Amino acid sequence: MGRAAITLAANNGAIGGGEVMLLALAEVLRELGREVAVVGPSAPGGVLDAAGDRGFDVVELPTARPDYVRALRRWDRRERRGVLWCNGLVPAVATTGRSHRIVHLHADIAPAHRLLARAARRGALATLVPSRNLANRVPGAIPMPNWTVDLGAVRPGLPNTPAVLGFLGRPSVLKGTVVLAEACARLADTGHAVRLLIAGESRFIEPAEQVRVQQSLSAVGDLVSQVGWVDPREFFSTIDVAVFPSIVAESFGLAAAEAMSARTPVIVSDAGALPEVVGPGHPWIARSSDPAHLAEVIRATLGAPAPERAAVVDAARIRWEQHYSPAAGRRRVARIIDALDV
Repeated sequence: MGRAAITLAANNGAIGGGEVMLLALAEVLRELGREVAVVGPSAPGGVLDAAGDRGFDVVELPTARPDYVRALRRWDRRERRGVLWCNGLVPAVATTGRSHRIVHLHADIAPAHRLLARAARRGALATLVPSRNLANRVPGAIPMPNWTVDLGAVRPGLPNTPAVLGFLGRPSVLKGTVVLAEACARLADTGHAVRLLIAGESRFIEPAEQVRVQQSLSAVGDLVSQVGWVDPREFFSTIDVAVFPSIVAESFGLAAAEAMSARTPVIVSDAGALPEVVGPGHPWIARSSDPAHLAEVIRATLGAPAPERAAVVDAARIRWEQHYSPAAGRRRVARIIDALDV
């Protein structure tokens, strides 16, 4: 096929984790000398605006999902040149049966969507997923881990009294926000004072779930602060330990990789790919859905001797450099497109 043009098709108009990776992928493909465009649903301040600000050609389609699916299929049939990189299940389903496509799934496939996904993947050049853990749940998929920008060493270790625990992401039940609040309450009850900083927006979360999350955070009162969206550098410069206690099987763990880049001690749950991201031997892994065990792991992390904690943080930074840095991502993308003869 030669050095074909590549169009990245967005799953959503608003920017979530998958759209962050779409933009990172577009940058890497451009660095590799490819002609890159982005197609997606219209959304103010969304992925198309971000892509346009970075100098990519964009194709704006209708916002509502059924309209987007129909419009994307028409555009793909009439106007697409080169390869379509379907960044999520929605564009893959919309272009089912079309040739010269890559299907890139950033999340597990819900049982109700498995037949659709099987049809959407048929004939694709490849199906990519961000971890070996997810590849084990999507037969025939190729692991291509995500990567993050280099946040650098943004803060020395544990200077705050009380220590500040940080959560970055969607405050939701599945992301473990309720479990984290309960763990903090247990710590407070046993005389281990901590503060909790919650950063992130409730995008894509049902109102009833938002109420449950807010109730759990209100239960710990003055121990918690919610700041909404915040720049990751600012976030990691403020906290002492990052905690990502998901109760759902994560397909990757972008915020955990960012913490590794920033040399911030990081605690994860054992849900899905999170242990894979932090790597074998990482000592601070809690059982998912278990606030008592999470409280124990937090106590162990905060109480670790400084040299021991520094050694874990250094090992995490080295793992980030080897596996989740922009250079590592660029190498993986180059290998994929060379292997596929794109």
